[in-house]
Amino acid sequence: MSQSPSPKPQQTRGLATILNFIERLGNRLPDPVTLFALLALFTIFASAIASWANLAVVNPAKEETVEAVSLLTAEGIRRIVSEAVPNFVQFPPLGTVLVALLGVGVAEHSGLLSTALRRLILVTPAKFASPMVVFAGVMSNLAADAGYVILVPLSAVVFRAFHRHPIAGLVAGFAGVSGGFSANLIINPLDPLLAGLSQSAAQLIEKAYTVNAMANYYFMAVSTVAIAFVGWYVTDYIVEPRLGTYNNEEPETNEVEELTPSQRKGLRWAGYALLAYLVCIALLTLPPQAVLRDPETSELIKSISSPFMEGIVFLVALGFFFPGLAYGKVAGTIRTDRDVANTMSKAMSSLGYYLVLAFIAAQFIAYFDWSNLGIIFAISGANFLKATGIEGVPALFLFLAFSVVLNLFIGSASAKWAVLAPIFVPMLMLIGYSPEAIQALYRIGDSSTNIITPLMPYFPVVLAFGQQYDKQLGVGRLIALMIPYSIAFLISWLVLFFVWVVLELPLGPNAPIYQT
Repeated sequence: MSQSPSPKPQQTRGLATILNFIERLGNRLPDPVTLFALLALFTIFASAIASWANLAVVNPAKEETVEAVSLLTAEGIRRIVSEAVPNFVQFPPLGTVLVALLGVGVAEHSGLLSTALRRLILVTPAKFASPMVVFAGVMSNLAADAGYVILVPLSAVVFRAFHRHPIAGLVAGFAGVSGGFSANLIINPLDPLLAGLSQSAAQLIEKAYTVNAMANYYFMAVSTVAIAFVGWYVTDYIVEPRLGTYNNEEPETNEVEELTPSQRKGLRWAGYALLAYLVCIALLTLPPQAVLRDPETSELIKSISSPFMEGIVFLVALGFFFPGLAYGKVAGTIRTDRDVANTMSKAMSSLGYYLVLAFIAAQFIAYFDWSNLGIIFAISGANFLKATGIEGVPALFLFLAFSVVLNLFIGSASAKWAVLAPIFVPMLMLIGYSPEAIQALYRIGDSSTNIITPLMPYFPVVLAFGQQYDKQLGVGRLIALMIPYSIAFLISWLVLFFVWVVLELPLGPNAPIYQT
């Protein structure tokens, strides 16, 4: 097997030095659960110190003084103990994630999602292999981790079948799955999760503020297409030429398997089920006085209080449930009602760690809210930005830069946003930007650098897949291959976001760029 020349030794050593530093620094960070526990404890003691120092600011939105509240008083301790369970139960992302995954679990564990992804790859003409692999990767975040373990290795197999370099297919798939993680044409569990955290943070400034699950939908839908085209260009004109010609001297391993008749039939019936479900949704939403419209205003999307918008997570879950059920019955992966319950149980069983994290994170966010430290820090930060003249777009880009760097060390999108949202959402709201715009910018920074950090949980898995085709593939070389995608995605996303800002386009339903 002929491989492209290895990077120059000095480049390899320099890159290895940087990677070793990042890995050592990242390894010093505690587990996210421990991190949130420490942050909660820090908030308790910081609130006492801030209260003792009589820390206070004037809230310009309400023209009232906000004082720091100590949680180490008798009243604070009683509140910590008595409201621990309500903090967890009322944690905004908790219910939405659980409900969404019930439907996604049926589609995933019935085999529908993996079969649909395989079908998407198999019908792609050779010249469109790159954009379709990246596009399929972006769309695969609907299936949580399925894209990493199914689409990434399958992308390498597809490129090899087209007599192209399999490593190029592997990294293109990885770029779509992880680098384009935030984008999608369909609402996925990440949307309500981040929206819930953004809403909790926004309510530090405006108690009645709500952020709906479709807050970034328009922007992320367009981003999906943009990322597919950018990934196509990077793969065909930067990454694959660098890899050189792939000489297949190894014994044939995994080849693309055609779908079985039962799988094809299952996909057809899943399509029929989805179509029938969409017809039902249309009947419940399109007529002027439809059931799912706001009963007072008859609005569908513009009104956040419409049953459609309030129930969007449940409706999306059903959109996965019915096609998954139809596929499973026809393909033979679901035979009884017990099988349906088992698919849901499997989806829930994967959330054990998340539930622990959610409990601790809910306490931290509650303490942060009770102490008033978040709003004090936000107002002080906003005043500092105003005093230094850093406002508008530069302030947004400073926040983006911080998100990009932090993502190299902490992989979980929700964990980072749970920490950043209570600080930056109120701060940037006070200089005129909406929580939805701040959330969208965070998602850009969070996705773009996923593919260049060894601390990302699936990075070693992708590396192992790649070593099936190139035994010399190491961490440094894989990151070197992913850096062009990371830079290109970040720049293209920034340009797209800048267009949105200049034209003041809505990021989603009821989601303007600026505060109203």
